[in-house]
Amino acid sequence: MRFAYADPPYIGQAKKHYSHDPQCAEVDHAALIERLGGYDGWALSLSTPSLPQILALCPPDVRVGAWVKPFASFKPNVNPGYCWEPVIFCGGRKRGRDLPTLRDFVSCNITLRKGLAGAKPRPVIEWICDWLNVQPGDTVDDLFPGTGGCGLVFDERTALEAVA
Repeated sequence: MRFAYADPPYIGQAKKHYSHDPQCAEVDHAALIERLGGYDGWALSLSTPSLPQILALCPPDVRVGAWVKPFASFKPNVNPGYCWEPVIFCGGRKRGRDLPTLRDFVSCNITLRKGLAGAKPRPVIEWICDWLNVQPGDTVDDLFPGTGGCGLVFDERTALEAVA
């Protein structure tokens, strides 16, 4: 199966966080969601303020999961803090009864000093793989590779075991 993960610059944040990279301009989310529709399943990370806007662009069968952050970066004059991020999921491989029931949230701290604001921690990427039910032999396209950390997890999940 073919899957995709998109973690684009969040709406209104491209210039602030990624002005050094010309490929990280504001994203046309309608076009992005249309592109994602060509996959067997996909996940899209976004900010909580943009959830209503982006969810309105999605097909009706999506689900929203939550990355809950026990340790998060607090901003001056923002109270309550933004301590979770939505992830929109569409499609994927059905999970059978033989697999443990997956929670629709993951709880782990933010990353620090990864060289890029918003780099996702490994447990979040593993949770996304579990939600889509990524198996060896599948492909996962990381549409906004950033630090490359997501690709490492995807490569591990999709690698076919060597025949002895």
